[in-house]
Amino acid sequence: MPETIRSWGMVYPSEILRPTEAGLYCPPGDFYVDPVRPVDRAVITHGHSDHARAGHGHVLATAETLAIMGERYGEDFAGQVQPAAFGQTVSHKGVDIALHPAGHVLGSAQAAIGFQGCRLVVSGDYKRRADATCRPFEPVPCDVFITEATFGLPVFRHPEDSGEVRKLLQSLVTFPDRPHLLGAYALGKAQRVLSLIRAQGYHDAIYFHGAMARLNALYQAHGIDLGTLVPVSGVDADELNGKIILVPPSALADRWSRRMTNPVTAFASGWMRVRARARQRSVSLPMIISDHADWDELTATIDELHPEEIWVTHGREDALVHWAHSKGMAAQPLSIVGYDDDADE
Repeated sequence: MPETIRSWGMVYPSEILRPTEAGLYCPPGDFYVDPVRPVDRAVITHGHSDHARAGHGHVLATAETLAIMGERYGEDFAGQVQPAAFGQTVSHKGVDIALHPAGHVLGSAQAAIGFQGCRLVVSGDYKRRADATCRPFEPVPCDVFITEATFGLPVFRHPEDSGEVRKLLQSLVTFPDRPHLLGAYALGKAQRVLSLIRAQGYHDAIYFHGAMARLNALYQAHGIDLGTLVPVSGVDADELNGKIILVPPSALADRWSRRMTNPVTAFASGWMRVRARARQRSVSLPMIISDHADWDELTATIDELHPEEIWVTHGREDALVHWAHSKGMAAQPLSIVGYDDDADE
């Protein structure tokens, strides 16, 4: 159980952070956390496009997240940028801002917002499982925990990652004459799956679609070992039999993949728990690997922190709010529009 921090005095949490059409806004500090449209001043939790947008006047984020935004949007993606190390406190207009690891993707952070003795923590997207490609989630004592709920239903209980990867490796043995297309989102999921594959002892070259090149290189530049990676462009189709080809999800069923001969189509996503989604994408080898906390991890995190209040955002808000109420906790949905459940899964 984390240490207890002192409760707020005359200030109410809703005076420190409140949902607006532009996103979660801090009136005393005059800034937004993960705004859904360009604003004068933003705190960005991580680099996925539904949280990190170009066009802000000033952006505070981890150095890794700023590097990801620069790679995706160009170096002039914001008027000014301010890198912050994990645990560093930045004060602005009397508001203390500190970023803490979220365990979601490289550079991902929770934003701890403190004002007049009250601390609110915005989780951003997070997971609690081990991931060699990013810093693990760090529980932060707080009065109000603002949690995501992408997989906030009891049906979403992710299996062990290693077992999902073994399904892919076994398929390579079973079908050595077929290429294996592995769909994964370009930021975070792709690199994590590569790391998981390597951890299972697979050290052959893995081929990759051109859309994966820049972010793979960025991870490698930050010291993340992804093993031997080879661009698939120009490689004869017959040479890809029995090999893994990492591709963006959109490539699994488009014209690009049709040059492959009878491929096995795999897709790494928490949504592969839903069989209808696998069928919609014509996925023959669904791999339930998520970069978000599942139901058990969401509820265990709330139990561990035991904040005075829980605010739930982007995802299955109502179920998690109901669970919190059943435990005697104060909870409410924020219902902020503009975050995409599928953006990084």
